[in-house]
Amino acid sequence: MKKKTRGQLIVLSGPSGVGKSTVISELLSERTDIYFSVSFTTRQPRVGEADGVNYHFVTREEFEQMIANEELLEYAEYVHNYYGTSLKVIREKLDAGIDVLLDIEVQGAAKVRAKCPDAVLIFIVPPSFEELSRRLHRRATDQEEVIQGRLRKAREEYQQICNYDYLVVNDKVSAAAEEIIAILTAEGCRTKNRMNFVEGV
Repeated sequence: MKKKTRGQLIVLSGPSGVGKSTVISELLSERTDIYFSVSFTTRQPRVGEADGVNYHFVTREEFEQMIANEELLEYAEYVHNYYGTSLKVIREKLDAGIDVLLDIEVQGAAKVRAKCPDAVLIFIVPPSFEELSRRLHRRATDQEEVIQGRLRKAREEYQQICNYDYLVVNDKVSAAAEEIIAILTAEGCRTKNRMNFVEGV
């Protein structure tokens, strides 16, 4: 098959504790042709994190210079640290016909939709809100007040689901990854993405 002329920009969002990272790992093991965009951040690396793998770690001055130079597709400040996506890298991959996956929260997703109307926005939810609470408690990494804060934030994020194209339920990781692959297959079959097969007819 001919290589497609342009890559698809895919945005994945979901509340803390829904298992996004696990679903993304499963997805990337199945679809090795997707480029996972590594965000830039001004926060310090955590134990086990590597520069260029988990994040591109930069200084606040460097990040603000990127903002000034309009080098970011989207960015946000969260708990006194900046997080953002490089516009240059995304453009290069999409122009080369490579699909790009972003893992970003709802505000960032809204900014991406405004700049890239063709982006496919997917929101991941647990089977129930009670299950989300159970997963956050089961992690045993946060105090109860932090967990309650995450659940409040999740309720706010749920209000934005109507702005997404697809809703994937993460009951079982492999099934959630399969649903996302099915979405990407369907998007790839859109007429506008396949006109190269009928050129010159």
